Amino acid sequence: MQISKPDKFYDLVVVGGGMVGASFCCALEEALGENSLSILVIEAILPNANSAKQSSFDARSTALSFGSRKFFEGIGLWQALEEAVSAIHEIQVSDRGRLGSVEINRDEQNVEALGYVVENQRLGQVLNSRLNDSGKINFLCPALVSSVKATEKGMQLSLQHGDTETSVDASLLVLADGGKSPVCEQLAIARSTERYDQHALIANIVLEKPHQQIAFERFTDTGPLAVLPLKSIGGKNRGSLVWTLSVEQAAQYTDLGEELLPLLQERFGYKLGKILEIGETFVYPLSLSIAKEQVRPGLALLGNVAHTLHPVAGQGLNLALRDARVLVDVLISAKQRSLGLGEMDILLEYVAHQEADQATTTQFTHNITKLFSSNNEAKVWLRKFGLVAIELLPTLRRGLAERAMGLSKS
Repeated sequence: MQISKPDKFYDLVVVGGGMVGASFCCALEEALGENSLSILVIEAILPNANSAKQSSFDARSTALSFGSRKFFEGIGLWQALEEAVSAIHEIQVSDRGRLGSVEINRDEQNVEALGYVVENQRLGQVLNSRLNDSGKINFLCPALVSSVKATEKGMQLSLQHGDTETSVDASLLVLADGGKSPVCEQLAIARSTERYDQHALIANIVLEKPHQQIAFERFTDTGPLAVLPLKSIGGKNRGSLVWTLSVEQAAQYTDLGEELLPLLQERFGYKLGKILEIGETFVYPLSLSIAKEQVRPGLALLGNVAHTLHPVAGQGLNLALRDARVLVDVLISAKQRSLGLGEMDILLEYVAHQEADQATTTQFTHNITKLFSSNNEAKVWLRKFGLVAIELLPTLRRGLAERAMGLSKS
């Protein structure tokens, strides 16, 4: 529920009410059942604010894996999302101008859908509605964390809310405020960063032909170009575009508007006919950025503040939701054992459980990016062989599908 003034102490404070922070809190509330924890969510930007400011719930779209659907079903939010999502029944992967392609479909994998595409604004509406209606979660927005320091019993935060400065103590502070987290910087948490010298251009597009619930991942010499299926509006066939560009191209293309269409058409081809319209474009620099500490006594990191991945294969949010699910389980177990939520032994249980998943997913996206963004002859032949092998061998294809669906165990 929205509050105007926080209490002096909370068992748990979450900084960041975007997709990851809000999803984590909703999952924790569901898992608590009749039990109780005092929970505060701090968000800097009002819901439905200017999309340029609220990056978590802007005009972009997000690919949810089959595993993420199970996450939202488990916390009772899938029914509210289902009408707005567009299911992915097939994924077509190709290498522009070269032999080799892969098709993965739901029938072969024996699932209802390989994944789903949801517009961020709709996901934001559903999550914000749940936070506002919650009887267990205090939601303070807009508010900023002006300072934070470790204490013997957890963390102490100074909050700026309007003209008021407030001090709040917490047993556990969860940071979910994005890859450029100012709180993370205050705490001097170092990051390992590798820049890809690429930018992602993201927009919604209108297509001549219906997408037939197919997601296209097309690799080009500057990186992957994805077109994901969106719900039709007003009879228009819509798709969500994620186009990886070089730094120079990004600078040239940012403000082209409709003049971008022939360039995009040449890159994507005519599988969906002509590309008729392109909406507002967003351009973001891409990098792999990993926090060197995900936990400290009284502190845990979730989402992009913990690991920011390349958008290829849409793994970032889906990994964060798996992290959130495990952290919820660990905290519920701690409460049942009457242990402090911020105790280091508890938080290390979370790290140990998710370490392999995080490492494998990070390497998966990083290796694909490096392999398919290069014109090096050896890498060209390697990806030709790889795509052909995956297409011909069902075992390899299933492994790739399970990774994309968030169901892989390795």
